[in-house]
Amino acid sequence: MRSRVFLLALAAVLLAPAADAASTRKAQQQEQQGEQGKSSEDQVQAGKEKTFPTNAQWTLVSLGGRDFTGPNRPTMQLDGNYRIKGFAGCNTFSATAYPQARQGFAVSAIAQTKKACEPGVMAAEKEFLVALRTSGFWDLRGGFLVIKGAKGEMKFDRAL
Repeated sequence: MRSRVFLLALAAVLLAPAADAASTRKAQQQEQQGEQGKSSEDQVQAGKEKTFPTNAQWTLVSLGGRDFTGPNRPTMQLDGNYRIKGFAGCNTFSATAYPQARQGFAVSAIAQTKKACEPGVMAAEKEFLVALRTSGFWDLRGGFLVIKGAKGEMKFDRAL
């Protein structure tokens, strides 16, 4: 009787790793199938990196929840050498931008022209440039480039 109990216990110990391996394989297959149906945002949260969209022109749609409309909307483009250039609403600007791991984003000091415009346009331009300079993270959501920082979220639409 004791040998029978010993054999059953031994069989349970020996078969447990095989059962665990089978359940692990099944869980991995289910995870892979789930990944195929996930959006790119979900995949980033699952640990897959996105690639920053260089060589595309982006136009500001909103900053900190406030919509930007009209002819003075800021634009920007990041080239393959991570030089960023654009129009801030009144003046043109340039800087170096660094897309980083885990959707990080850093911008160097910004150089800009010194043209003077209406006070409201100048205030919006300053707000945009400060938000860009203090940005920390970027993402692509629904075709929009979203850059987040201390001044809130900037949302850009791809320009044609």
